[in-house]
Amino acid sequence: MVSSEQTSGAPAEAPPIGDLSIDKGGEGEGEGGGRTEAEREAKKAAKAAAKAAKEAEKAAKAAMRGVKAATMTAADPDDPLKDSYGDEEMVQSKTHATKTFVRVEDLQPGMKGQQVLMRARIHTIRSKGKSAFLVVRQRTATVQAVLFADDTTVSKSMVKYASQITRESIVDIGGELVVPEAPVEGCSQADVELKVNYLKVVSRAAVLPFEVTDAARGEAEIKAAEARGEKLATVSQDVKLDNRFLELRTPANQAIFKVQSGVCQLFKECLLGLRFQEIHSPKLIGGASEGGASVFRLDYKGQPACLAQSPQLYKQMAICADFERVFEIGPVFRAEDSYTHRHLCEFVGLDMEMQINEHYFECLDVIEALFKSIFDGLATRYGTELDVIRKQFPFENPVFKPLRLTFAEGIQMLQ
Repeated sequence: MVSSEQTSGAPAEAPPIGDLSIDKGGEGEGEGGGRTEAEREAKKAAKAAAKAAKEAEKAAKAAMRGVKAATMTAADPDDPLKDSYGDEEMVQSKTHATKTFVRVEDLQPGMKGQQVLMRARIHTIRSKGKSAFLVVRQRTATVQAVLFADDTTVSKSMVKYASQITRESIVDIGGELVVPEAPVEGCSQADVELKVNYLKVVSRAAVLPFEVTDAARGEAEIKAAEARGEKLATVSQDVKLDNRFLELRTPANQAIFKVQSGVCQLFKECLLGLRFQEIHSPKLIGGASEGGASVFRLDYKGQPACLAQSPQLYKQMAICADFERVFEIGPVFRAEDSYTHRHLCEFVGLDMEMQINEHYFECLDVIEALFKSIFDGLATRYGTELDVIRKQFPFENPVFKPLRLTFAEGIQMLQ
């Protein structure tokens, strides 16, 4: 549609030159909807401020994530189950006998359904999604503990907390004892597992120089893995000795020291039952107690002294003092050199001495009874420990077979 002026043929009146304006944004300047330079600068400043605020918010969220990822030592304060997990305060003897702990080695299928609480070390940890699988260890005994997030007894945060506990940390762990569908491989208590609903770290372990599980591997396990094309982590002897306190935590070492203690216990029990008396002889003496063996010499307040090579002299003194039958378990020191880089300079001796009424066979009778008691006792009372040692260091149980030879028979065998 055209105007009447255009249809009349008269040209339209052009606006004055001073009224012309250039609108880069499709609008005119001023009251017609345009922006001034100040308004544009203000808009830019507002955008920059909004962007900076957004970046600051992102940085704050990232920092919080970093804190949580570093170490989750406390329960989520918004978690309804926050009292069921988290690091405990340092033990300072503030309470006494408020907790009843169960030994891992005592867990049996007959305890199914019972709520139990244990204090143990974290042996291994596996986590995936909303679940975590822990193996906890007490000396030679191990049991599997499981966590499944259900928001009733276990939350997602609790699973996350459990998955971040360092190995070898000491924890108080509790829950319901259940019987799994299949035995749990690799655990001594294979017929049970713990459905966790309580987990507190008592002492969090630092980063270890090696894993106890790596130090516990035997040669057979390593060779079997190599045959499958796998290479398992191992720990050298030097590293083990440099960190002896850690290496002694392996199940085999725990069992070895239990068996060592057992031998001494069986030795004492047998001899006490045969009317022997235990004595304790000096270990710092003025001269050599046996000929033919070197001694460790030292200065004792300006006088020469040495470490005892054996309790022999004092055992004989006891017999002369009418003690009749005596025994001792104690250290023996020998300064003899060996043909290897290792020298038997100190060992624990199990010594006995007894009077003879008629024949030295009386002494042999006691020795045979003693060895039979020790060997039988190890098989019956320490069978579990022997099995643990056998897993890393294969061997057959020793069997005592008494044998007596006359002097003439012995000489004949040597010829």
